[in-house]
Amino acid sequence: MILERPWLASYPAGVPQQIDPEEYPSIVSVLQSSLEKYRDRPAFSHMGRSITYAQVDAYSRQFAAYLLGELRLKKGDRVAIMMPNCLQYPIATFGILRAGLTVVNTNPMYTARELRHQLVDSGASAILVLDNFGRTVQEVLADTQVRQVVTTGLGDLLPFPKGALVNFVLKHVKKMVPDYDIPGAVRFREALAAGQRHTLQSVDIAPADIAFLQYTGGTTGVSKGAMLTHRNLVANMQQASTWIGTNARLGEEVIITALPLYHIFALTANCLVFMKFGGHNHLITNPRDMPGFVKELGKVPFTAITGVNTLFNGLLNTPGFDKLDFSRLNLSLGGGTAVQRAVADRWKQVTGCTLIEAYGLTETSPAACINPMDLGEYNGSIGLPISSTDACILGEDGQPLPVGEIGELCIRGPQVMKGYWQHPEETARIIDADGWLHTGDMARMDAQGFFYVVDRKKDMILVSGFNVYPNEVEDVVAMMPGVLEVAAVGVPDEKSGEAVKVVIVKKDPALTAEQVRAHARENLTGYKQPKHVEFRAELPKSNVGKILRRELREQAAA
Repeated sequence: MILERPWLASYPAGVPQQIDPEEYPSIVSVLQSSLEKYRDRPAFSHMGRSITYAQVDAYSRQFAAYLLGELRLKKGDRVAIMMPNCLQYPIATFGILRAGLTVVNTNPMYTARELRHQLVDSGASAILVLDNFGRTVQEVLADTQVRQVVTTGLGDLLPFPKGALVNFVLKHVKKMVPDYDIPGAVRFREALAAGQRHTLQSVDIAPADIAFLQYTGGTTGVSKGAMLTHRNLVANMQQASTWIGTNARLGEEVIITALPLYHIFALTANCLVFMKFGGHNHLITNPRDMPGFVKELGKVPFTAITGVNTLFNGLLNTPGFDKLDFSRLNLSLGGGTAVQRAVADRWKQVTGCTLIEAYGLTETSPAACINPMDLGEYNGSIGLPISSTDACILGEDGQPLPVGEIGELCIRGPQVMKGYWQHPEETARIIDADGWLHTGDMARMDAQGFFYVVDRKKDMILVSGFNVYPNEVEDVVAMMPGVLEVAAVGVPDEKSGEAVKVVIVKKDPALTAEQVRAHARENLTGYKQPKHVEFRAELPKSNVGKILRRELREQAAA
């Protein structure tokens, strides 16, 4: 395949076209460098408590020693983590990695069915779970290979009496901790104490060893574990840090981590990359509590924030957010789903900081394309392929398409996963013989090498033979001042095969369907205009705030 690379001429000053993915043999070696360099600096804060890099070092060593010394786990064994953002998460993650084991990130909102599948499929030997979700683990434990359960409360690493009070309120006042009984379960603090009785032996970790089994694809079938190796993650840390590092001040960055760390976006961008920078992660457990989130932001002189479109939109529509001090904010990074122009424009107006859109997948660890950090205004693109990354647009015949034409976006680089765990046929379907990962996203490239995602292939709406991309319809409807959130989906139609339906959450209670249709008529050609308009109190969303069009399509079909 002859590949044109017009993006090379558009690279920002100071950003190398290539990185050395072999510079560090493992994530642990990158971590060790930061732990030594930034020992006395705060690494993570949660609910008023901060822990330094030196404390992360000590705690993660203890947990690693517990896993190897007490549980006798062997290199390559899998350990699941089932918790939201709290201090225990990074400690456990780094401990598992230091022990030469594999982290299985598990969504704490999983049902028993979903959790059973993931634990059985991964063959996890142990699981660390927050008390709030202990009952779900209890339900499935007998069906799995899990030999040890470690439990913890949200307040367990907070100082006394605050920690005890937090745990009491969650269980007895807010009723958020259902009773559960797991014989032989060990408390996290007990595990750390047990680890102190053992000397952590050095583990030889190779670049090809699997660091994370990151499950994905649950919306298109059985959830599959993307095998992300140490080399994959080291490469992506190198790529992202050289790209956004032009804006970063080593040892001084303060990043707001509201997206869950068990999700690949926050795991790499916030936890790993900012650890490499010596940054300070402020962990937010429940960003859906927008007033509480804004109150927390008022206490933190933050310099960076990551999020999805709905999170930025939610903040902008929460009273008090526009009164915060944004004088130190130098990075606002949006990903996970398309950033809407209306949201990006308002974000710049309120904060003075451009909302930089990036693109990635679980299968790419995740970053593949990022916009330049010195981007003055939102440009609607997902940016340029990052260092050591190739991207192309392929047509239905598998051949590259010219500039401006829409086809499937494909990615190739050292951050592309090893494959799907125990699914060689799925791996072969998505990664071709030349190493190209077929993303399933429809996109185009302009003459400067900037890529524009038009939509997910499976979300495309076919109206009388014409392709309609939901992102475009949503962008237009979101321009209306009376619209808070919107999703566009295709619904069956006798005349046109499919018709466009928009589901809207109102900002202005007086907004009518006819006003929406009139606005669409002014801004969209006939076949793209919504035939159906529905208003709802809220839209279905994933755990990271992505709007679930699939659920809306299924509900419409039913």
